[in-house]
Amino acid sequence: MFWQELINNTIFISAISGWCVAQVLKTIIHIIFTKSFVPERLVGSGGMPSSHSATVCALATAVCYECGPGGFEFAIAIIFAIIVMHDAIGVRRETGIQAKVLNEMIKLFEDMGSDMEPQDKLKEFVGHTPFQVLIGSILGIGMALLVCTLMH
Repeated sequence: MFWQELINNTIFISAISGWCVAQVLKTIIHIIFTKSFVPERLVGSGGMPSSHSATVCALATAVCYECGPGGFEFAIAIIFAIIVMHDAIGVRRETGIQAKVLNEMIKLFEDMGSDMEPQDKLKEFVGHTPFQVLIGSILGIGMALLVCTLMH
């Protein structure tokens, strides 16, 4: 019963579809630019398009479609989406920039004979540019509209 209801939940399927499509596109774009497949791109954060934005915009769009723009559900979903996208552009993007600088410093220590391990390298793909967030948002809205249309 639970699984049947879950797979028939338009809002849930919209959000998951937004995330999945964004992750696959992110991986394809990474392959095109780097000429290499990195499996982490299928689930990792950062990069183009923003899967966080795609997910929360698909969620908010599906909630609006299902519950209407006047309900508390849409208010919660849209505020949640704004917070997530603001965080992706702000704090998480700055974290990635700082990680890049610190990784350069780690390289200097390695050159000086430090015993730092490869796993000590910080993850640089954590945030997004405003353009990556915009494209993720558009993708999420489009995915939700598609899913809502197909499931009704």
